[in-house]
Amino acid sequence: MSEGTSRRKYLQLLATGAGWAAAGAAAPRQEPKERKGDEKRGANKPQLESPPDHEHRMRWWREAKFGMFIHWGLYSILGRGEWVMAVEDIPVREYEPLAKQFKPRPGAAREWARLARDAGMKYMVMTTKHHEGFCLFDTKTTDYCATKQAPGRDLVGEYVNAVRAEGLRVGFYFSLMDWHHPDGMKCKTDAAGRRRFIDYVHTQVRELMTNYGKIDVLWYDMAYPLNAEGWQSKELNEMVFRLQPDIIINNRSGIPGDFTTPEQHIQASKGDWESCMTLNDNWGYAPADENWKPPKTVITNLIRCTQDGGNYLLNIGPMADGSVPDPGIRILKSVGQWMQRNGSAIYGAQKSWVNIAEGALFTRRDGMIYTHIHSWPGTTLTIGGIDKKPKGAKLMVSGQEVAVEHKGTQLIFSSLPNKPPDDPVTVIAAEFESAPVQNSLATRIIYAVLGGGPES
Repeated sequence: MSEGTSRRKYLQLLATGAGWAAAGAAAPRQEPKERKGDEKRGANKPQLESPPDHEHRMRWWREAKFGMFIHWGLYSILGRGEWVMAVEDIPVREYEPLAKQFKPRPGAAREWARLARDAGMKYMVMTTKHHEGFCLFDTKTTDYCATKQAPGRDLVGEYVNAVRAEGLRVGFYFSLMDWHHPDGMKCKTDAAGRRRFIDYVHTQVRELMTNYGKIDVLWYDMAYPLNAEGWQSKELNEMVFRLQPDIIINNRSGIPGDFTTPEQHIQASKGDWESCMTLNDNWGYAPADENWKPPKTVITNLIRCTQDGGNYLLNIGPMADGSVPDPGIRILKSVGQWMQRNGSAIYGAQKSWVNIAEGALFTRRDGMIYTHIHSWPGTTLTIGGIDKKPKGAKLMVSGQEVAVEHKGTQLIFSSLPNKPPDDPVTVIAAEFESAPVQNSLATRIIYAVLGGGPES
């Protein structure tokens, strides 16, 4: 979606009754707001308190750092974003015939997987079913699926095979909300419809977890219009773990998952998190959207996520035939070239305790601090508040040694080239006996209170 019609903003509209015309349903009754003391009752809400073997299952994901998101479906034919059915109030009877026009060419998924590998990504997450309700996988629950419509093929199966062929991890996106199913919206107020729809959703998730071998990520989306109890999210996730013991699951089914999912922004949180973003402003294919993120923005976003202990899931929106728009290909290949030179400063990096500098970001691996300079300072770069002395430093792009000294609380890189030796971000790797901790702001406050200044 564009910024003006983001998922988050659209959900707010749905909550107030707007947008229901597209589904042909009445707006749901507004639930009363919680009163003081309701938080105690919340303790009875269904939660999978401690997902099994969390630390073991998350190990590869924490190492990976960078993944590809893929939004692809019938909306790709219209080319106006993945929410076009709701935004334009297209009735089901008018939208449904798109399934007869959707004819992706063979081999498209293999091209995505190669592009992801070349970009330095380590895992992929594809929409198996978006809110429009069209299933890209083979299912017994409906004829509104790829195998029984124009494609005549299991597109999820092709995707899984392509991802595995490139040595990447396999992720499934699955929308709980469904605009096509007759009970998809009325399930909030109709008990019989809710029972039918929950059985439908749980059966589809079971099929996805059963028919494609080992799956690494389950990425739920849009738990509207039910809550976790309505979706039976606890039971759903328990079933998923029985079928896929090593899988990791996000938090969008209404109960805590293995990781949280800030969208279109970077927001560090306690625990594991992954920022998902678009390459332009839309998740689905939208040729009129030319607001492409340049490689430098993508790279600095990845570094910022890594610095703060998270992952970066970057979306492509293929055309209806599966082709990736040329600007997206160029951007990702440029990012991949930078990752070939500097990937060791990203993969497996830990949350950095140094994170304040003009024109630079930081990643850490044990006692190695990587300074990612995105605004070149000239021949000298000073970082304040560093509590340990470095053993040495070098440029990642060339291996050339960099002059470095520890002066009071300052870490000073000097005799740098006049121009940045790498493009679009230059990385300096500095080794310490143990990981330094930055305390520049606290130091400045102390001096302001007590008078005087830092030691010369």
